[in-house]
Amino acid sequence: MEVKETDIQGLKIIKPKIFEDSRGYFFESYNKKVLKSLLGDIEFVQDNQSLSGFGTIRGLHYQLAPYAQAKLIRVLQGEIYDIAVDIRENSPTYGKHFGIELSEENKIQLFIPKGFAHGFSVLSPKAVVLYKTDEFYHKDSERGINYNDPELGIDWKIEPSVSILSSKDNVLPTFKEAEKNFYF
Repeated sequence: MEVKETDIQGLKIIKPKIFEDSRGYFFESYNKKVLKSLLGDIEFVQDNQSLSGFGTIRGLHYQLAPYAQAKLIRVLQGEIYDIAVDIRENSPTYGKHFGIELSEENKIQLFIPKGFAHGFSVLSPKAVVLYKTDEFYHKDSERGINYNDPELGIDWKIEPSVSILSSKDNVLPTFKEAEKNFYF
């Protein structure tokens, strides 16, 4: 696996070594020993999977500390535009976001440490997204930020007229209003 740093400290792009031949391909998507050497002492405890149609926007979501989750995101089918927003106070990139296209074709994964809000938009007719977390889901600490907050200025790569959101995601607070308890 190859790891590339992004311009936001902690976010990492992980590209697997892919072996292809006439039969198809093979790659390791998860290897605890290798990822420990690349990401530190992360132990994933839960896998989440979603199926969404074109235009769906999910996010921006996170859990407050001490239930915060680091995530390893990948796409099994289709293509998404994946977004991570730095919500760590005193970070030089506080309030900044990073976006990357993840797809079944490029097989790239994004590692998002604790202290980030996460979301994605679906660019293909449908997408199956799998992500590992290092903490279990904790309903009472679940929080979010409005995907369309002008202060964040995120281009979701989807026209607003075709975007599909849950009623919950549609009424999330702005970045300034959202409860956050992360520090750099």
